[in-house]
Amino acid sequence: MTGRVPGSHKVVVDRSEGFGERLLGQLLDRAHTMPPQLIAPLVAEEVRRMGGWEVSILLQDYDQVMLVPLPGRGLTGGDPLPIDGSWAGQAFVSEARVERPVADGIRMFLPLLDGSDEVGVMALTLSRVDDHDRRLLRRLAGLVADMLVTKNSYTDQFLLARRRKPMSLSAEIQWSLLPPLSMVVPQVAVAGIMEPAYDVAGDSLDYALNEEVLHLAVIDAMGHGMNAAVLATVAIGAYRHARRANVGLAGLYEFMDAAIDEQFGPDQFVTAQMARLDIGSGCLEWVNAGHPAPLLIRGNRVIEVLEGAGTLPVGFGGAAPQINTRRLVRHDRVLFYTDGVVEEHETGGEQFGEQRLIDSIEHVGPMTSNVQQMVRTLSHTLMRQRKGATSDDATLFLVEWHGGTADYLAEDDLAAS
Repeated sequence: MTGRVPGSHKVVVDRSEGFGERLLGQLLDRAHTMPPQLIAPLVAEEVRRMGGWEVSILLQDYDQVMLVPLPGRGLTGGDPLPIDGSWAGQAFVSEARVERPVADGIRMFLPLLDGSDEVGVMALTLSRVDDHDRRLLRRLAGLVADMLVTKNSYTDQFLLARRRKPMSLSAEIQWSLLPPLSMVVPQVAVAGIMEPAYDVAGDSLDYALNEEVLHLAVIDAMGHGMNAAVLATVAIGAYRHARRANVGLAGLYEFMDAAIDEQFGPDQFVTAQMARLDIGSGCLEWVNAGHPAPLLIRGNRVIEVLEGAGTLPVGFGGAAPQINTRRLVRHDRVLFYTDGVVEEHETGGEQFGEQRLIDSIEHVGPMTSNVQQMVRTLSHTLMRQRKGATSDDATLFLVEWHGGTADYLAEDDLAAS
């Protein structure tokens, strides 16, 4: 509560600690030096303080198929839950709270969002729920997600919980390279997925939002196994180094090309697409180095294959690349992908092909509401259509441009009131 002192400009603010601040504050204060394995039990303890029970923290597995319960004292375990067809999965997919009546109260499922990256779901039961509970739980779920991501840097516990099968060394390297696989801000949203999740080797992706420019890259290193993983590591490292030096797209290609050639010689290469999107104007620029052309999606239909000019794969010493340019319309989506998506085939059979990919996009699009849901559903649909075949890495990276500004998010609501 605030007020003004009569006859002055002084504002009096009530800084006393309410229940909600006390609960969240105690959680935050105790978490600073708490070992990672005690974070989830601490969350369960804090939920009990507000009258909740049967607390579960469910993390997304690497295949983006299941939600896996995190073990720990005071937590409710059980079997992994499917993302498709469960209440927890509905909260995860919709990024919104789900409430279901149970015999002794209300079962709550809350998405764990670190910024806009989906970590998993927190589930708990309360005897009754009102708007104060909903507000507090939303903030609690956000704090829990942030703590899990922070503590993840100090432990293998959360990574191991997400694994449902053994992971190859090359995949271990590739996953360590990746940024969060989704990001949403008012002007733009991105989401990616890689298959086979536990054995990916040469595919990788990267992005960074620097001021008004979204930088992104998708690469596919030649070969399989460890050699491909090492090639991809150098390519992504060179990309990031040049990007952070504010090198233009043509310069990015030349720097990556020189790094691959110097390290591996002329017989190894990486196909790549590097792009920049002005999130204010919607101007997309990209360089294609031996990669499949991206697809422009508008209103759930693929309206154009963005062919453009290309150059040789990275490492072959191609000519300075021509920059391709396209002005997007608000809510346009652009899908970047690697050749494993369309070149898969059964022995003696025809390749999956670009047209079947386009047909799948136009089938899946109307059934999904955001880029995370679309790229995940599309990847799983394509996997089923390929009859589970994954002889090569297959990566999808989807970008949706919204335009506008995010300045309103920096406004001080308290000051405005």
